[in-house]
Amino acid sequence: MANFYSKKVCRFCAEKLDDVDYKDVKLLQRYLNSYGKIETRKRTGTCLKHQRRVALALKRSRHLALLPFVVK
Repeated sequence: MANFYSKKVCRFCAEKLDDVDYKDVKLLQRYLNSYGKIETRKRTGTCLKHQRRVALALKRSRHLALLPFVVK
């Protein structure tokens, strides 16, 4: 049985970005769903190393009120 989908590639690895900045709200919003929850690795295609850094950056930006905790 053949798979008909292409494997998602980590954006940070592809662009050789090592740091995820918590002040880059536009980038971080791509990793939130419509309810404000953090998207999974499977859904976004990020590797484990960068998913941890994205999650930490999202949490930091929430505490500094750059991003909301919950979207109503």
